[in-house]
Amino acid sequence: MRKIVLTEWVSLDGYTSGPNNDMSYVGEYFNEEMGRYEGTIIDTADTLILGRVTYDSFAGSWPHVPDNPNSSEDEKVYARKLNAMRKVVFSRTLTSADWNKSEVWRDIDTQAIQKLKEEDGKDILIYGSASIVQELTKLGLIDEYQVLVHPVLLGGGTSLFGDARSALKLVSAQPFSSGVVLLTYARGK
Repeated sequence: MRKIVLTEWVSLDGYTSGPNNDMSYVGEYFNEEMGRYEGTIIDTADTLILGRVTYDSFAGSWPHVPDNPNSSEDEKVYARKLNAMRKVVFSRTLTSADWNKSEVWRDIDTQAIQKLKEEDGKDILIYGSASIVQELTKLGLIDEYQVLVHPVLLGGGTSLFGDARSALKLVSAQPFSSGVVLLTYARGK
């Protein structure tokens, strides 16, 4: 059975973005090690779960990266992988999803997600999409949490987990030279 794996950048105080959706903190700590992590994690999956806001952001940029002469070769390789993946977009307002292999799901349906996990293939990744993460956590549908904790306090913004509660088991902790620590947890004790 495929796993649903969350990969998310957060501040030390648990925010995915600061006030006004500011994510500039990520760029301050992104380095070659983190680039390798991103390249590795994407190779483990063939499906993305996204909320509308994250979908709009990704669909507005990644499809254009492979043809952009200003993009690095690593960015182009990463973009090609993202572009080739199946994308499940949760939205009640999006009327269509034009990015390659995208489909809109109106509601989080536990049975439909379980069926998705039972399909053949690689794992399923969630990037961003805090409200989707919170709901899937409450339903016990995320199997692994890969949280990249950045050494910065934002003091407010978008909380990754909100009021979601779940018992997790530490699988590993990997520090990067930038001060970011990758914490990997599995669902359950």
